[in-house]
Amino acid sequence: MQNASSGFKTSLAGLDWADWLTQMKGMIGDLGFVEELGPDHAAAFRSNGATLLVTFESHDRITQTTRTAHPLGWEMVDALGWSHLSVMSAQESWFRAPRVFGFFDGKIDDGFFEEFDQVIFYGAGACGYAAAAYSVAAPGARVLAIQPQATLDPRITEWDDRFTSQRRTDFETRFGYAPDMLDAADRAYVLYDPEIEMDAMHAALFTRPNVTKFRMRFLGPRMEDHLRGMNILLRMLAQLSADKLTRVSLAKLYRKRRDYGGYQFSLLKKITRDERNLLTTYLTRHVLAQRDAPPFRKAQARALSALAAQSRSNKAATD
Repeated sequence: MQNASSGFKTSLAGLDWADWLTQMKGMIGDLGFVEELGPDHAAAFRSNGATLLVTFESHDRITQTTRTAHPLGWEMVDALGWSHLSVMSAQESWFRAPRVFGFFDGKIDDGFFEEFDQVIFYGAGACGYAAAAYSVAAPGARVLAIQPQATLDPRITEWDDRFTSQRRTDFETRFGYAPDMLDAADRAYVLYDPEIEMDAMHAALFTRPNVTKFRMRFLGPRMEDHLRGMNILLRMLAQLSADKLTRVSLAKLYRKRRDYGGYQFSLLKKITRDERNLLTTYLTRHVLAQRDAPPFRKAQARALSALAAQSRSNKAATD
């Protein structure tokens, strides 16, 4: 298959859903296809290599988080030399639409996924749910799901009150309960922040022999953005492809958080809220040695003042 990275430099920023898809069709041309799946979903395929990355993404998120408004998967496959299938929604979606079911049914019938040496599914949040759920279409696939929901069926996850507008959505029929759909996968990785209780509860539902769950504390609800900011998301996918992604390798990659501002600030909020003054002085000293950061300087001053007051109080108590 030919390299398809050239010719994909045109920005799609500022385009609405319909114009965005139209422009994308022109960019892909004979290198693949763009297929609309009803008014709210579409699929775009780029042929570029023997490994296929299948991503689930929303137009809203793409336009909010990328400068060129290209699917995140394009950035990944351009770096790795893979083919790419992006299944997209106009807005945040769990991809529970008959036309999406039909698209994957058609690809199964056509043997589309069998044309590739390796298939990897990826998504985050609602898209992480979809990556896990639709991975069953390619038995033996590998999956990386970031903060996925297992289902929004209220009979199973009535405790999750974040997405109440989706409670009438059908999660029972085709490709429904994501953890069960992973049974056909070669292996899957579920990344989550245990500080987010609902995400941790969903992650527990993914307990399976072929699923590795990995805790990434203090990254918050935008974990995908932070993993990109630390430049480790692409490395995770590359390691997953090369049979090198393990709990140990994930821990090594996650060490990047120590010098990453997003993690440092999230940790600062947590330990100051808990009045961990000594730990606050350690963290702020580390950060201020790297850069000037007024919130950390203020937190350090407050922590040192609190520790000094505590020391005076302890001394007075023993005199």
